Amino acid sequence: MSKRIAITVGEPAGIGPEISLRAAWQLRNEIRPVLIGDAAYLAMLAGEIDPVIKLMGVSLEALRHSGLPGCGTDQITVIDCPLTAHVVAGQLDARNGRAVLHTLDVAIESVQQGWCDAIVTAPLQKSTINDAGVPFSGHTEYFAEKTNTAQVVMMLACEASAHLPQALRVALATTHLPLKDVAAAINFDHLLATVQIIDHDLRDKFGLPRPRILVTGLNPHAGENGYLGREEIDVISPVIQHAQSLGMDVQGPYPADTLFQQKYLQDADCVLAMYHDQGLPVLKHASFGMGVNITLGLPLIRTSVDHGTALDLAALGVGRAEVGSMLVAIRVAAKMAQTSAA
Repeated sequence: MSKRIAITVGEPAGIGPEISLRAAWQLRNEIRPVLIGDAAYLAMLAGEIDPVIKLMGVSLEALRHSGLPGCGTDQITVIDCPLTAHVVAGQLDARNGRAVLHTLDVAIESVQQGWCDAIVTAPLQKSTINDAGVPFSGHTEYFAEKTNTAQVVMMLACEASAHLPQALRVALATTHLPLKDVAAAINFDHLLATVQIIDHDLRDKFGLPRPRILVTGLNPHAGENGYLGREEIDVISPVIQHAQSLGMDVQGPYPADTLFQQKYLQDADCVLAMYHDQGLPVLKHASFGMGVNITLGLPLIRTSVDHGTALDLAALGVGRAEVGSMLVAIRVAAKMAQTSAA
């Protein structure tokens, strides 16, 4: 049986609804997509994209009463989460902020209740939700809070490409922090937990029996024996040594400016970078528009696209947005769900 993938369509004024519809329709013979968004708006948008696309709306109340209805490959199920205000492509409206946030709650419930096997999220606009009066810092933090998860890890992944001879996964020890706060955020307990989460999920959700994790240093030249910083000596190396004592294949710390070469990466299952702009520029250069964002450490599977809402592109009308990253995110989520269930 194909995996049921819940897809939140994201900010309605952005490209999320379009790429969600197009990817779901394209993959309907591989997986069972379940869109979560305003059914009426999605039906209108589907008509603009391709009149062949057929949707079947279902209310959350009906879902709770009878479960996910049967649906063949000739139509796609939509869990209806009505918007408050009319959507104008490219124009944010705070009145829709709470409805967008509600789609995330429905997605979590869909997995917890067994209606779906994994979650894929289209990009949303953080400002819209905050302007609606709800403090919101991002998908990752919200999923962690709602599932009572103490720590999660952001990992981006891509397949081999013209720029990269082999597939690459890059996880982050810290995520959306000002650079001035990064060093203080890297401590022994947090970094060790990060390594353990990566090791566990690569085994459990990716089927890697003994994942090899390469760790970058924080400072230039990995600190150069303390002359350029002591974080490698005081924190990073002790974490690596402790992880090795626990049976994990963790190596480093390596200078980040030389680690991303084929001779090092060809035997690596994941690179753990210390901060956002240390590891992600390499991966995004090699794969932008075809990468996938994966949240590790959650009690459920969640992937996302590697780009934002592209409001300017949405304002130009349908047919211009690239769907590649959404296709990859859905396929990766389905594969992870299959591996995790094995």
